[in-house]
Amino acid sequence: MIEELRHFVLIAELGNFTRAAGRAHLTQPALSAAIRRLERHMGARLLHRGRSGASLTAAGEALLPHALAAIAALEAGERAVAEVEGLRAGEVRVGAGATACTYLLPEILAVYRRAHPDIRFLLRETNTHESLDALHAGEIDIAIVSGADGEPWFVDELIIVAAPDFELGEPATIARAPFVAFRRGTTSRALLDAAVPDADIVMELGSIATVKGNVRAGIGLALVSRHAVVRDLAEGTLVQVATELTPIPRPLELVHLGVERLPPAAAALRQLLLSRRGRPPRRPRRARGHVE
Repeated sequence: MIEELRHFVLIAELGNFTRAAGRAHLTQPALSAAIRRLERHMGARLLHRGRSGASLTAAGEALLPHALAAIAALEAGERAVAEVEGLRAGEVRVGAGATACTYLLPEILAVYRRAHPDIRFLLRETNTHESLDALHAGEIDIAIVSGADGEPWFVDELIIVAAPDFELGEPATIARAPFVAFRRGTTSRALLDAAVPDADIVMELGSIATVKGNVRAGIGLALVSRHAVVRDLAEGTLVQVATELTPIPRPLELVHLGVERLPPAAAALRQLLLSRRGRPPRRPRRARGHVE
């Protein structure tokens, strides 16, 4: 019945039998027959069929999350068995925020890659809510997030930075200054909103590089991870703004569905991450020929 569930999920995703049949490499009658088998098995009609496409019935809405979980569990089992039996290279899937993806994980993942060159690796940059949703949907094995009940891994620090010649104005107060902020839904934005509730948000951006670029141009202040601006501070393209509001600690945790449920490849990565618990990444090397 697992293939029927896969076809049901595909139709729910695409909202159309014809497109779903093409994606599944089936004829439309074969796909319809699979859905009828599933409906007979469940004892309920799962899809409304109409000229405008296909939509879920109430029974279909109830089945969908369980179908997704069943497919994810089977795929995880197949991966675990394949890895143990050596039938094919393993796979590990991780979701993490921009700071972790850009500054905290690369060195560790390079070590992992050298130790396990045949393992396929997927790193997905997400916010906390997206990572946890992906984890419970079976799309990733480990989420590295803040504010969740997971295994403590690293305490990041957020600081406020500005361009060297940026003027706070009169009176000199951070509360009146323009801020270049991350989009809502990110931990950094939530911490900024809590620390400076009346901040004048002049930009809402999605990447650290874009935030830093606009701050360097003098657009405003930004609350960012200290690790994201190590080089900028050393080179003087950004300065840390002295304020009692910062540093703001941001604990990061490893979240998964249980150690015993981790596939071998993901379990090996967890062990490596925990072995470097709390250890900051090394400072980036300067390129040869750099002029002081």
